[in-house]
Amino acid sequence: QLQLVESGGGLVQPGGSLRLSCAASRFILDYYAIGWFRQAPGKEREGVSYITSSDGSTYYADSVKGRFTISRDNAKNTVYLQMNSLKPEDTALYYCAAGKRVTIATMFRESRYDYWGQGTQVTVSS
Repeated sequence: QLQLVESGGGLVQPGGSLRLSCAASRFILDYYAIGWFRQAPGKEREGVSYITSSDGSTYYADSVKGRFTISRDNAKNTVYLQMNSLKPEDTALYYCAAGKRVTIATMFRESRYDYWGQGTQVTVSS
């Protein structure tokens, strides 16, 4: 059973930065695409960013484009989400997920992902 563990969340002021990590329990990044999702209170979970398993191509939701950067370190089995210029509306529980059946067309479709982490809370507030 693959396990994903998120870390790096916390409380940050508007305009600040955080780096989230998603550590996998075994070597998967060559075979599994990784997506970052978030869920704010009272809202549905939404896709934030996605990195492919093949060539590491990256994609972003419009709401975070230019502010967030996804990357991976295959040797450490870890995917990162660097979040800059944070806004109060970025406040949410952030999840990473791994899937073998994810394509660019389905990168934010939750049903395509096989494994999910427990989430890490990000709060942006002054």
